[in-house]
Amino acid sequence: MTESLFFVFAAMAIVSALMVILNRNPIYSAVSLVITLFSLAGIFLLLEAYFLAVVQIIIYAGAIMVLFLFVIMLLNPGKEAKFLSPTNPRILIITLLSIAFIGMIFTLVSGTANYIGEAASSTGDLGTTRNIGLTLFTKYLLPFEIASLLLLVSLVGAVLMTKRNLR
Repeated sequence: MTESLFFVFAAMAIVSALMVILNRNPIYSAVSLVITLFSLAGIFLLLEAYFLAVVQIIIYAGAIMVLFLFVIMLLNPGKEAKFLSPTNPRILIITLLSIAFIGMIFTLVSGTANYIGEAASSTGDLGTTRNIGLTLFTKYLLPFEIASLLLLVSLVGAVLMTKRNLR
């Protein structure tokens, strides 16, 4: 069951990543990127890295994509490209690539299911909150503190710039 879910999430990630690249409309590309990020969170869940999955959904699929969509809508891209028109050759190419990819998935599932199980079990508790905290506050304490100071300085700078513009 885990192997089949992995292949479903991987297929979703690859197809939606292709849609990010091939879409001419930036809003459709942003929505495809959200689907890609959710499927990556599903892969993190399969690896039992629950903290990383939640962070993936909250930070990337939530906050960053809201920021992207806000900027895209603020820029007003103007004329929207009609991607899903029946005369568009990209639809045919994406359909053929998707069929080929699904065929490769079925081929891989029949021969490599054991390897995926071994890889997932070898990660152990890599993405748990405890291990991330231990690593951040022991091995990477100085870079973590430098990053936190950089974020604090940028936040104070943004507030000061906003106050100056209001006057």
